[in-house]
Amino acid sequence: MANWKLFGVRGWGSTLAEGALAWTGTPFEFDEVEGFDRPGPSRERLIAVNPLARVPTLVAPNGEVLTESAAIVLRLAELHPEAKLAPPTDHPGRTAFLNRLIWFVSAVYPTFTYRDYPERWAPDAAEQLAERVDAFRQSLWRQFEAQLGDGPWTLGYEPSALDLYVTIMSHWRPRRAWFAANCPKLHAIALSAEALPQLAPVMQRNFPA
Repeated sequence: MANWKLFGVRGWGSTLAEGALAWTGTPFEFDEVEGFDRPGPSRERLIAVNPLARVPTLVAPNGEVLTESAAIVLRLAELHPEAKLAPPTDHPGRTAFLNRLIWFVSAVYPTFTYRDYPERWAPDAAEQLAERVDAFRQSLWRQFEAQLGDGPWTLGYEPSALDLYVTIMSHWRPRRAWFAANCPKLHAIALSAEALPQLAPVMQRNFPA
């Protein structure tokens, strides 16, 4: 069977999909599309499979296309339950897992769309928009920190894809130093998750020291 194909950029949102693929031991081909957000060959290759021209975009061996990281995580978890990327459907932590996974992609992730390109959304107030989005994202992380228990992982009992999100997204604004100072539980989770054998090579490749 042919490998999966991941369109992405090192250190960007495609790292979430790359981490999930590595976690489940799924072979894949990586198509580097750096510069996809401006006209050029990379953008054209990406648009051919995802008209929104966003990463991650993952093409399954049968040609099916997944364009949302949460969908990628859930599909890979279905295909590889032994990897424990997600709790099984009858697990008591399943509801919390689903709620927090969708929170990452519906509440936190969109802030990067507006913060990374503020001039697109508020050309006359780009700096002000960036400042407000930064402050809002920090408030989201503080809320999440306050909901965590005392366990070593987001769900407390064992690692899951939620910890994959924490460790990758903590490399983005407001970045690791802020998490260490303001969200120590999330910071500890991030450090533990990036040391997992299934994630360590992915983290080193995408966020070299």
